[in-house]
Amino acid sequence: MSGSTGQGLTDESASVQSHLQIMQGVIQRMAANSSSCKTWCITIVSAILVLMADKDKPELVWVALFPSILFFVLDAYYLALEKAFRASYNAFLEKLHTGQLQPEDLYAVAPEGRIGQHRKEAAKSFSVWGFYGFLIVLVAIGWWLIRQ
Repeated sequence: MSGSTGQGLTDESASVQSHLQIMQGVIQRMAANSSSCKTWCITIVSAILVLMADKDKPELVWVALFPSILFFVLDAYYLALEKAFRASYNAFLEKLHTGQLQPEDLYAVAPEGRIGQHRKEAAKSFSVWGFYGFLIVLVAIGWWLIRQ
């Protein structure tokens, strides 16, 4: 079943398909950025822990908290943007299927809603706080092990 508007825009229209592909690409990039944050954070924190253990300086292990917190904030931001672009994507589809889509909607690629609200939701997401919380616990365990 095709959604249509008075301007002849349907879900089979090349312009509509292009817009949807652009939006999907943005959403995929935000998800990839979030994944990269986790990868980089583990790499940096691991390197810090290894260096501190090698130098026998357990008091400096807490330096590993800085990248953990930094990447927590960055990851939550990317997840918030992903959620906002998903909301924009869904709003576009809603307009398309209810016949309210206007030609100018095809040129709007922007996140929907308030990023601050999405950021709060993202920070509460298990994929963010669960990962970085666990990493911080591992830093504390590393500190304890290096002290021994």
